[in-house]
Amino acid sequence: MKPAKEIRVGNIIMVDEKPWIVLRSDVNGSSRTGFTYKWKLKNLLTNSPMENVFRGDDKFDVVVLDKKPVTYSYFADPLYVFMDADYNQYEIEEENLGEALNYLKDGMECEAVFYNEKAISVELPTTIQRKVAYSEPAVKGNTSGNVLKEAKLENAIEAHQHTVQVPLFVSTDDVIEIDTRTNEYKRVVRN
Repeated sequence: MKPAKEIRVGNIIMVDEKPWIVLRSDVNGSSRTGFTYKWKLKNLLTNSPMENVFRGDDKFDVVVLDKKPVTYSYFADPLYVFMDADYNQYEIEEENLGEALNYLKDGMECEAVFYNEKAISVELPTTIQRKVAYSEPAVKGNTSGNVLKEAKLENAIEAHQHTVQVPLFVSTDDVIEIDTRTNEYKRVVRN
């Protein structure tokens, strides 16, 4: 059993003896009053959605699912298709991919997550490298302190083009490393 504060987006938990995937998690509260977690969940058996609020110390059974390395192949509206090393294809619904959509790229390696032998989501590597598709040039004299700017990332899916906060010295066409768990810039990759 894990407390709600340790549950992450993409985890599968049991609620009323049914498996639910956590699609979104919003945290409210403070250390003095205690934290609450508003989750958007989807039932893996019926695909029905649910939103509910839980206290940080509410406990849940986390279901450990089978995983298999796959690569992202293509988008077959409305499903995303991944392929394993044996050329088996797995189709996953957009709403189950969550924030993984922000980083998908043709040929990207990740892990498909299975429940009852059906691929239900993917897990990304914790760090990935992406090319900056666009970032405003730095303004001279705007360099004091820890100033950040937005950078749009190269992505296979136009509708999910993603931005991250980067230091001023990062430019268009730079390759940067990103932590996919926190969506934070880590460093510029130099060749």
